[in-house]
Amino acid sequence: MSIRLLVLAGDYVEDYELMVPVQALQMLGYRVDVVCPEKSAGEQIRTAIHDFEGDQTYSEKPGHNFTLNFSFDDVQPEAYAGLVIPGGRAPEYLRLNPAVLEITRHFFAANKPVAAVCHGAQLLTAAGVLSGRKCAAYPACGPEITLAGGEFQAISVDGVFVDGNLVSSPAWPAHPAFLAAFVKLLGARITLE
Repeated sequence: MSIRLLVLAGDYVEDYELMVPVQALQMLGYRVDVVCPEKSAGEQIRTAIHDFEGDQTYSEKPGHNFTLNFSFDDVQPEAYAGLVIPGGRAPEYLRLNPAVLEITRHFFAANKPVAAVCHGAQLLTAAGVLSGRKCAAYPACGPEITLAGGEFQAISVDGVFVDGNLVSSPAWPAHPAFLAAFVKLLGARITLE
């Protein structure tokens, strides 16, 4: 039986921050359940591609339709070894869902690995799990992290910050470091021959 991981997603989640971690973790043999409140397995969510093109903030373009592979109502947080929270616009409204916040709190209370990238930190702030913690995120989320009692880590866009069970990064360019740190917390040991 493979190790199960949970991904909390929703419409206009950042395309790369959903698809790349899901596919990479599946490639390593993890069972990755991607869920969205009020949606069931087989239904789709829309993604958005956020890019850094020299403007004052990121640009947004249509992404792909992503087919969910698990039903939100069937999630039992204790069945999962870790949690992935991608960014994009989804976290700003997912954080209004009490069940999403309870799921998020479970992983911190149980000290299970949590990987949050970009605006994924918005779920962490709303769940009240960042007090006394250090967390990286998209810079615009820095004030929220501070107001939630956390310490915002202003690191390079391709960097990763690990604080106990929390792996965080500013955006998708950090995927290599971000995913490596997350699977290390999950207990994976990858060797190349």
